[in-house]
Order: sequence, then C-alpha cells, then structure tokens
Amino acid sequence: MQTRFVDKKVDKDWLNTNFPCMMACPAHTNAGRYVELIAEGAFEEAYRVARDPNPMASICGRVCAHPCETACRRGEIDKPIAIRALKRFLTERHGPESRHPINVNEGRTQPKLDLRVAVVGAGPVGLSAAHDLALMGYSVTIFEASQVAGGMLYLGLPEYRLPRDVVEAQVREILSTGDITLKLNQAAGRDFTIADLRRDFNSVLIAVGAHRSRDLTIPGVNLDGVYKGIDFLLNVNLGYTFTIGKKVLVIGGGNVAMDVARSAAREVLKQHAGGVEHFEPSQGNMDAVAAREMMDVSLSALRLGAQEVHLVCLENREEMPASLEEIDEAEEEGIIIHPGFRPKQIIGENGRAVALEVLKTKSVFDANRRFSPTFFENSETRIACDTIIMAIGQAPNLQFLGPQDEVDVSPRGLIAVNPQTLMTSARGVFAGGDCVFGPRLIIDSVADGKRAAVGIDEFLRGTKHLDPVIEVEVLERHRMPLDILDLVRPQIPMLPLNRRTGVTEVEIGFSEEEAVAEAQRCLHCWINTVFEGNEADATSCILCGGCVDVCPENCLELVSIGRIAFDGEVTGQLAGMRELLGVELDDIQADELGVITGSVMLKDETRCIRCGLCAERCPAGTITMESFNLVSADPTGLMSIESIDRSFRPSPPMAAALKR
Repeated sequence: MQTRFVDKKVDKDWLNTNFPCMMACPAHTNAGRYVELIAEGAFEEAYRVARDPNPMASICGRVCAHPCETACRRGEIDKPIAIRALKRFLTERHGPESRHPINVNEGRTQPKLDLRVAVVGAGPVGLSAAHDLALMGYSVTIFEASQVAGGMLYLGLPEYRLPRDVVEAQVREILSTGDITLKLNQAAGRDFTIADLRRDFNSVLIAVGAHRSRDLTIPGVNLDGVYKGIDFLLNVNLGYTFTIGKKVLVIGGGNVAMDVARSAAREVLKQHAGGVEHFEPSQGNMDAVAAREMMDVSLSALRLGAQEVHLVCLENREEMPASLEEIDEAEEEGIIIHPGFRPKQIIGENGRAVALEVLKTKSVFDANRRFSPTFFENSETRIACDTIIMAIGQAPNLQFLGPQDEVDVSPRGLIAVNPQTLMTSARGVFAGGDCVFGPRLIIDSVADGKRAAVGIDEFLRGTKHLDPVIEVEVLERHRMPLDILDLVRPQIPMLPLNRRTGVTEVEIGFSEEEAVAEAQRCLHCWINTVFEGNEADATSCILCGGCVDVCPENCLELVSIGRIAFDGEVTGQLAGMRELLGVELDDIQADELGVITGSVMLKDETRCIRCGLCAERCPAGTITMESFNLVSADPTGLMSIESIDRSFRPSPPMAAALKR
C-alpha cells in the first residue's frame, strides 16, 4: 500500500472517537495498530507496539479486564475483537516469558541522572513507575513488604489464571531496564517510614495497593471455619498450608462490597487548596474487583479439594457484577451459584461455622438505580457448609502513615493526590493505584505508575514532557477484506474440564492461524474517510452522489443544507475556528450557513467500516483514506498518559463538503 504523509492538526474529541480501543485503554496502548500487524503476519513489530507503552504486556495478555474490547466498534456489529487474547499471542512469541524475547528498551534508556526515587510497593503501580523512571535515567529503589515482587499479581491471582513464571519473567525484565534495586521483606512502618525515605531520596512513590479484606458485619464472622477472601488467596498463592472443608460457601460480590464501604465514615469530599483531592471509590471498579475475587476464591477452593463450592451474592443473576463468561465458566467447573440472597448470620455449633442463614432479595436498586436493597420478610433459609470465605472486596492498609509523613488520608482510608500529577499533600511524595482510588483494574494500576513517573520527573526536573506527534498518512490504495463482516470471532481455546486441576492454566490461547484470522476482523478505526480533496490536483466535490450509492453501511448522505439547523452556538464555534476549517467552509462565512442554499455531505462515522469504497468510487478524487497515528516525541519513546490527554489542538477535519 502506497502512502504519503501530510501535516495536519487534529481535534482531540474527534480523534478520540476514532481511536476507541486506544482511548479506552488506561495506558493508551494502540491496540488497533498491533491487531493490524498481526493480520499482516508482522508479529515482531506488533509485539513492539503492544509492549512499548505497557511494561506489563505479558501479564495483561492473560488477566487484563480489557476495557479496549468493551469500546471496540466491531462489538456493535457482532462481537468485539479478542484484543487481550491477541496480546497474549504476541507475548508468548516475543515477551520475556517466551523462547525468543525482544528487548524493546534497547537504546531507549537516557543518561543516568544524579537523582534517586524510592518506590514503596512492587505491585503493578510500583513496577510500572520504576520501569519508566529507569528509562528516564533515575536510580530507583523498590521496597516490598512481601518475600516476592508482583503485589496482587503474585499474591492475589490464582496461578491457573496467571502462571507464576510469567509474573517472574515480567518482573525480571522490568528490573533489568536500568538502575533499579529491589528490596524484599521491607515493610513501611516496620522497617522504615515515609519520612525516612523523604530524607534519603529525592522523591517517593507510595504504591501499596489494597491487600486488606473488607469485613462483613453479621453475627458469626468470628467462628472457626470463617475466612477472609484475600487472606485465603494470599496463603494459597504463597504455598502455605490452608485446610478447608468439603462443603465451602463463598460470600461475595459487587454491591455487597460497596455496602460495606458505605458504612464507613462519610463526609463531603472537597478539593484542597494545593490541588490535592480525596477520591470516592468507583462503584463499578469495586464491583468488578470484588466479582473477580469471588470467582477466584470459588475456583481455588475446588482446586484445593472441596467437594462442593457454593456462592452466595446479593444480586439476582442478571445483575451480578461478574461478566457472563466468568459466571458460565464457574458453573461449568461445578460452582453452585445462589444469586439474590443477603447473608443474615453465620450459624455455628461448638464454635465452628455449620451454615449460613440468608434472606431472599426483593430488589437491589431503587427506582433511580441507586443501591438500596430490599428483602422479602420471613424468607430466611439456611445453606449448610463447613467453611465460609468472605470475598467482599479489598481495602488498603495505611496504618504506616503518621503525622510526620504529612500525607493526607481521607475518612475512607485512601490517600489524597493531585489527579494530574498524583502528588500527595507532602511535597515530593506521590501515590497511585488502589491506595488512592480504591480497587481497580490491573491496567489502571499500570497507567497510574506511568502517570506517577511523569509527575515525579516533571517535579524533579521542572520541565514538561513533550506532547506526542500526530502522524497523518494519506493511503493511496486502501482496501479491506470483502468478507470482513462475515468473519466470526473464534472461541478462545480452553483446557478441557477433566484437565483443569491444581495450578494448570485454564486458557490456552490462540494459534498463529487463529490469531491472524481474528485480527483480520478489525475495522481499522484509526483510518478515516476525509472529504478534503487533493490540493495538488485542485479537486473538488461535483455532487455526483457516487460515494453515497456505493457505501455498504449507508453512513453517507447528501442533503440540502436547508435541512440542517445552525444555531448561534454552532456558528459561533465555526467562526472562532474559521482559519482552521480549510475546505470545509471554503469561502463561506459561518453566519451564512443558515441562509445560503446548497448541499452538504453528512457522514455517520460510528457506522463507517473503513472499506474505502467511497474513495475508490469518487471520480474527482475528493475523498481520501487517511491514517492517524500518535508518535512519541520523547527520547525514551514513552508517551505519558497526561501528555496524550493534553496533546490535541482544535482543528477537526469535518466530514462535510459545503458547496454553493
């Protein structure tokens, strides 16, 4: 495919709508680009695109909650692209866990700086920040309370979901990035204080996660045989002996966690003078994390030898926060789910739990969809069990922070930060991840680490990071597969039920043939139809309507300009952007749009499948297919989250050609 590059400014909002998968990813990974490269068989280059912005690509290829897939426009047609599985395919070929690893950081590390940064916590936030800071030339020391690095990646996720050798390989790769020192068994508050680190280091990042289980306040929680979900997973994942009974009951999920959280002290959360804010934990994030914990605990109990595992949650089946595929997978493996029940009390005999008494849920939300559960009177029933595990969510433990540290903590037990820089109320001390925002997705933590690294760098060196460059290519010949809408998303290969034992990984992953076939379903959203003509040829639209006729998705329409309302707000915006609108307004004044006659080309970009037939059909060459790509202007090749968010200037290529 022949291309030529053009110099063009692009509006942030317009571009965001055309990069849905990239903008939905908290780390802004250009998923569409590496999916396209997989379809072309360029696997090494695809791996570099997937790994460059994400130091935990191998981990995210297995356990990411893939918000990019939720945003994928292909999902509006049939099913979204299996982006996470395609990333795993790449990392298994070229990631640090593979036989042929690629060092994407070769040549990216900047000259060493005489500046030292302390990172408290070796989870995804701390490791991601350490990776980026090392590339910038900083000396980084990571203090980890546990005997292993990885945080909840190692301690909280079952090995059948995330193999330990993958975590260890990813950690080794990050530690080899530059001047990074890892100190294990070093706990804040016991072995050092934040005030100590502030004296010894130029900057400090607090990234301690949320390793404390939330409590369920019902009678009987102190009986023998009642455990907390995080404690259970920590013991199992560290290989400690953990004895459970034959009939295990898991209490968990979603809004139960939020209910517990809301019982904590409440106050109006206000912004502080220094730009530091207290954050309300996101109900959706807490639901998602609690639901995942609930499923992990249930399936781990089966693998430890329980004969029956029951799961009780407040929500009805259709309201459960866990994804449908997770629920189906749990039931397929033998988990017995009891949706729509609220735990009332744990029944004990001789000091040990023998049953859970529950109430039947009438409704979980009120008429305004606010969490306000109601229950049927006299609906008590008992579920017999010999072990109960409460998987109702996680919270950070910040008892190590004292007045001398000067770090502000909200009544909810979360660290307050500046949302742009992640600096706390203590100058030079930053924080990110679950200890700031409450339980969130792994990819959110990766993004927090990257944002914190930029905040620290800008604080210490006093210079802003360069904005990424928007690279625009005009594609001389662009075609999509003729049968693209007929391609079907394949099932991600899974281990047969009779082999899902112990720590054996359940998901197998795509073969090369399957990966290429799935990647070919991508709609190439970063490519767009632009109605600006070819300036060199002085082409202009002749209003033939050929593009409208050939469009297979009916997303183009040629209409009379009189059918469009131009109110004062719209014409005012257009007038203010007059010099940037190019051929869209030609020599028409903005205030003329409501009175002149003529035609306008309308395009529904949400329906466009980028087939390129309109550009091929256009006899005047007015329509071009253009590819938009973000390219780092930083010497390290890193694109910070913050600089991406602030990089765009107003000048949208409007999809309309106005003619007198």
